[in-house]
Amino acid sequence: MAALDLLGFVGMTLLLAGFLLNQLGQIHVDGFSYQILNMIGAYLLSYYAFLLSNTPFLILEFVWGSFSLYRIGTIWTESEPR
Repeated sequence: MAALDLLGFVGMTLLLAGFLLNQLGQIHVDGFSYQILNMIGAYLLSYYAFLLSNTPFLILEFVWGSFSLYRIGTIWTESEPR
C-alpha cells in the first residue's frame, strides 16, 4: 500500500470510527472524543485531497475539520472553571 493510500485510509477510518461510536451510543456528538476524531480525520483527508489535486473534496474536508476545531474550542472553554 502506498503512503498516500494509507493517509486516506487513516483519515477515513477516524471519521467512520467517530460516526460508528456515536451511532452505538459510545460517544456523543457534543463530546471531545467525537470532535477530535472528526477533526483529525477531516484534516488528514484534506491533505490527501490536496495531494490528489481534488479541490471539491479538499474544501469539504477542510470545512468539516474546521467546524470540528471550532467545536473543540467551545467545548474546551465551556468546561473551564470560572
